[in-house]
Amino acid sequence: MKTRILPLVVALSLALASQVSLAHDEHAHEHDSDAIGKPGVATAATRTVNVNMTDNMRFTPSNIVAKQGETIRFVIKNSGGLKHEFVLGTEKELKAHYEVMKKNPEMEHSDPNMITLAGGASGEVVWQFTRAGKVDFACLQPGHYDAGMKGKVSVAKGKSVTHADAHEHQH
Repeated sequence: MKTRILPLVVALSLALASQVSLAHDEHAHEHDSDAIGKPGVATAATRTVNVNMTDNMRFTPSNIVAKQGETIRFVIKNSGGLKHEFVLGTEKELKAHYEVMKKNPEMEHSDPNMITLAGGASGEVVWQFTRAGKVDFACLQPGHYDAGMKGKVSVAKGKSVTHADAHEHQH
């Protein structure tokens, strides 16, 4: 009996391990950084934008303006009691990631374009916007995206904002 069960246990273990690995690989490679920019260097940030996340499923501000080439230091505060996250991506990427999150709500993130924060916690994301256009952001915790917890960064063509201009553009 033991000789029959052992190969079955090994086969099931390998199948489960490959599924977990596959899910992780799909999750890790789903974001096209070229479309939304690239991780920024904190010392190159031209300004800081404070973003507040609340349990009413909103980001404040939800509309941010940047210039092509600009590096922004986003200081993210979760002033709610629920776990929330700030994830930069294309709308397509965010929707796909959200579907994965609904099936795996305890998934941990360590990518530079996102941060997950417990209630009352703060953190930061430093990002360089390399292309003009729209970059979306959202909370992908189950139910939060559907409730409207999303926003956008409108990236204008041109040079990055100078330190003098940053004060005028910050809300």
